[in-house]
This record gives sequence, C-alpha cells and structure tokens, in this order.
Amino acid sequence: MNSLRHSSTPGALAPSEMLTADARRFLDLLITRFAPRIAELLAARVERQARFDAGELPDFLPDTRAIRDADWTVSPVPDTLRDRRVEITGPAEPKMIINGLNSGARVYMADFEDSLAPSWSAVLAGHLALSAAVRGTLTLSTPERTYRLNPDRAALFVRPRGLHLVERHYPSPLGAGAVTPAALFDFGLYCFHNARAAVDHGAGPWFYLPKLQSHLEARLWAEVFALTEATLDLPTGTIRATVLIETLPAAFEMDEILWELRSWSAGLNCGRWDYIFSTIKTLRAHPTQLLPDRDQVGMDRAFLAAYARHLVGVCHRRGAHAMGGMAAQIPLRDPVANEAALARVRADKLREVALGHDGTWVAHPGLVKVALEAFDAHMPGPNQLHVQQPRAERSALLTLHEGKRTEAGLRRNLRVGILYLEAWLRGVGCVPIDGLMEDAATAEISRAQVWQWQRWRVPLADGSTVTPERVASLLAEEVAGIEPRGPALDTAATLFLSLCTGDTLADFLTIPAYTLLTKESS
Repeated sequence: MNSLRHSSTPGALAPSEMLTADARRFLDLLITRFAPRIAELLAARVERQARFDAGELPDFLPDTRAIRDADWTVSPVPDTLRDRRVEITGPAEPKMIINGLNSGARVYMADFEDSLAPSWSAVLAGHLALSAAVRGTLTLSTPERTYRLNPDRAALFVRPRGLHLVERHYPSPLGAGAVTPAALFDFGLYCFHNARAAVDHGAGPWFYLPKLQSHLEARLWAEVFALTEATLDLPTGTIRATVLIETLPAAFEMDEILWELRSWSAGLNCGRWDYIFSTIKTLRAHPTQLLPDRDQVGMDRAFLAAYARHLVGVCHRRGAHAMGGMAAQIPLRDPVANEAALARVRADKLREVALGHDGTWVAHPGLVKVALEAFDAHMPGPNQLHVQQPRAERSALLTLHEGKRTEAGLRRNLRVGILYLEAWLRGVGCVPIDGLMEDAATAEISRAQVWQWQRWRVPLADGSTVTPERVASLLAEEVAGIEPRGPALDTAATLFLSLCTGDTLADFLTIPAYTLLTKESS
C-alpha cells in the first residue's frame, strides 16, 4: 500500500479525481481493516446503555485508574496550533468554508457531521471544496459577488461524521450486507487527497472527532491515524485531532482518551449541545434525572459547570488544549435584541476564559470579534496550559439542573425539532431559528427531552401533564402555525412525532432521517 499515489497536485481536484482507483484502494483498506471494529464498538455502546437502563450510572473506570493517576503528557502540538483562542464552525460548503477561513478566527472547522445534511452530492461537493481550500484556490461566484480566500486565513480542521453513521453511496469492500462507516469515508477521502498538500502549505491534516463514548473508540482512531500515516508516508503525529467530549460516558474517560491519542492529540473540546442530549439519552430510564426547559440549562451551574472545569483540569494536566463550547447566537437586525444576544455571548466567553479554556467556538462570523475581545483581554499568551483546575467528582458530573418544565419549553422543543428536520430533509444542515443557529445536536436535545417528558408523564409548571397524546396535539398546533410551509414539513412532522413518542428513545434522529434525505432533497 505504500505505493499509493496520494494527491499532491497544486491545483484543486476535479470531480473525476475524487474517487480514483488509488483513492478507492485507500478507502477500501481503511474499511476492510476497521469497519468490523466499529461494528463491535457500536455493539458495546448498546450493551453499556442496557446497563444504564437497568439502573447503573456512569462512573470512572476502575481498570484504567493507573492511567488517570500517572504523570504523562500528550505530544506538543505544532507551533501553528498553539493559539486557538477563537474557532468557528460550519458545514463543509464552499461559501461557509470561505467565510469561515476569512472570518478572523484562528481555526475554521469544516463539518460533515451536525451541520451538513449528507446527501451524496453535498458530501462530494464538500470534499471538492476542501481540496481547493487546502491549496488556497477555492472561489465561489454568485450573482451578488465572488468569494475568494484571503492570504491570511484560519487553520483548517475537518470533522468527519460519527462512528454511528454510514455512507450508503460507497459500497463496502467487505461484500453484501456490510456497510461503509461514514467516519472512515470522510476521514479517508480528505486525508488521501489533502494530507500532503496541507503539510506542503505549512499546515496539516487536522480533525475534530465527534461523539466518542469511550477510550476504546479513541484507540480505534489512533490505529486509523497510524495506518494512514504509514500508508501515505507521513511522519507519526502529522495527523492531529481534537476530541469533542459530547457524551456523558466520555466525560468519565477524558484522561484515557488523551492517553490513547497522545501522539496525535490536539486536545479536548466541550461539545455542550450534544453533551446535554447525551445526558438525557444516557439517563433516559431514570425518572428522577430530568432536566428543566433548555434555556435554564446553563454552563455556569450543575453538571455542565463540573464538566467544563473537569475538562480544563484533565487537559492541562496532560499538556493538551481545553477548548470551550459553541455560542449558537446569530446577529439580529433589531439593535436592542442584537445587543442582548451579544451580551450573552460576551458573558459566556468571559466565563470560559476565566475558567482556563484555551479557546472557544462561535457559530457565526459576526461573533468572532466579541469572542476575540474576551480572550484577548484575559489571555495574553497563546493559551492557558498553566491554569490548573481540580478534576470533578462523580457526583458533580451527575448533578442535573433544577428549574421549571413549561408548556412554552415543550412547544419550543417541538418547533425547533420540526423546523430543523424539515430543513435537513431538504439538504440544509444548520438553520437559524428564533435567533439561534440550530443544528442536529440542538434538534436532538429537543426530541430527546420531549420523549423523556412524555415517557415519565412529567408535570409542567401549570399543573398539566405531558402525555403522548398531548405531544401530538401540540405538535399539530405548531405545524399549523408554521409559515411558509416547506416541502418536507409534513414528512418532518411525522418523523419527529414518531421519534418523540416511540416506545424507546432512538439513538440518533439522523439515522432514520438519512433514509429519506435523497428523496426529499431531490
């Protein structure tokens, strides 16, 4: 396999060059070697969730105590990644890639996961755009203007899809009945075409890894990285990855995740929205573990505050970056409402920099300046690896927020879920709704919370009870009030209702939605 001729051309790739014979051989190598392991890891997730459903609660692993107690650090990051004070993310689409790289942020993360609806055309178009971005040649012409990359631009990270998703348009080399993990497809196609070109341009193949639930999943990625570097003749550690800690089980394995990826680590990130969703999903069978309305679940209290502090403590002890969470606000036309939104962003970023985070995320270029001001004022150096925080106790990581559950919160969950899913089925993976940029993670919070409330017949602040029948009635009212009606609205409403009131809580809404995506987006 060392004879593979991976892409190193100076210009952008043509569509016919994406899935060449050599590219397919590399993808097939990764799939053949690791797809069976991914299937085993997904089965282990199911077994672990069954234990949680039977009454067990997440805890630190006794078998890995030696790793947590030992003194060790990850490999230092390249100099170009020492300062990541503000990062921006968006779908792997040409306009967003250009705007993100030109935004003034230190890092732009091109997303194939929560903010991209992965139709085959969108996935391939994303990879084509990234090949041009790596080489500095990406442009986009619209009737209004032509978009070009600035000479001085953000470092590029790529987020492949999670281990739970498949790419049904690329047949598995393992034969009939086997599936192609979308994570391996996205990672492999990007790395094959762009790893060498990125290095030649003074950067590297840098990634964000989503939705890991254990250090064994991090170990899988470490083996993927090692095989990729050996096959493509790259020095060990050329690939770098930041792991999003966005599942409750992973919060108890932060040290172990960094240990597995220590040669390739670029730190950990507080993936706060998916983390809230995962907490609901993990504790779904525990009727005493209920969150209040989403707008009362803040990062300054309860399990979220403990999680953020724990992440800073673990990362800095190991010499790794501790990245803060996403500000989902977007600029608003109303000046009073806009200033209120910016004030919330400012307060969030000041909290993060005071806690010791080395950087943070925003969802919109209009928020970069606010986030930069907060970090520039309180982080004079490139990072805060010297700031120490105590690691959290198990009880703190499991102490949920207190607060009210209201009909307004229930309606908001239904509205956000329907509107987001309708857009997703049309091929749009991130949507501005009521002043926030909503993506798959926030839609997951919405439907998981509705499911949990109706499953346990939760009383609301007005004394009424959440039942499947009431959810269906309120959903119908919300659908009737949506104008204009998108072409996939009825399909989205039907699917969302089934996800909110089914006998069991489905793992991810994007799995059943994926089967409808091609039809609805055609």
